[in-house]
Amino acid sequence: MTLSESDWLPGIVHLPSPNADERPPDTGIDLLVIHNISLPPGEFGGDDIIDLFLNRLDTDRHPYFEALAGLAVSAHLLVRRDGAAIQFVALGRRAWHAGQSRFCGRQRCNDFSIGIELEGTDDTPFTEAQYRVLGRLTAQIRERYPAITSDRIVGHADIAPGRKTDPGPCFDWTRYRRCLS
Repeated sequence: MTLSESDWLPGIVHLPSPNADERPPDTGIDLLVIHNISLPPGEFGGDDIIDLFLNRLDTDRHPYFEALAGLAVSAHLLVRRDGAAIQFVALGRRAWHAGQSRFCGRQRCNDFSIGIELEGTDDTPFTEAQYRVLGRLTAQIRERYPAITSDRIVGHADIAPGRKTDPGPCFDWTRYRRCLS
């Protein structure tokens, strides 16, 4: 697959993650998955999320990080609390964000989805800046991938029920969907 300029969104920081690969042949992109992440849990700011996605997290620096040793994960995009966006994986490539997952009878959602991480937790409200930037990024993604209709934008919990809970009850789906209209 040849990557084009449209695989990297303009106007944001690009930090290519090694934790990505090619999608299966003839696989369309038709799902957007919203996540949340904070490292250490409940703490915001710093470079720990970036370091995790770039395989350079110092697992000795915090007791929680020991469980992350050797973990290879990524997302296409991260939206920080202040609204700063970082792209880790070209949209046309497969990021490793969903794990074991299922949507509309299809397994392995990483194959056909784009993943956006919001810096946050299940029980912390997200910021105005995050909703604004998430809405803008979603519009840019949907322009490139029109098969991602409103009913094909889900939370991680929707595709991995019982295993994942994000983006959590503090994510305001109504507010986010208003940004999309």
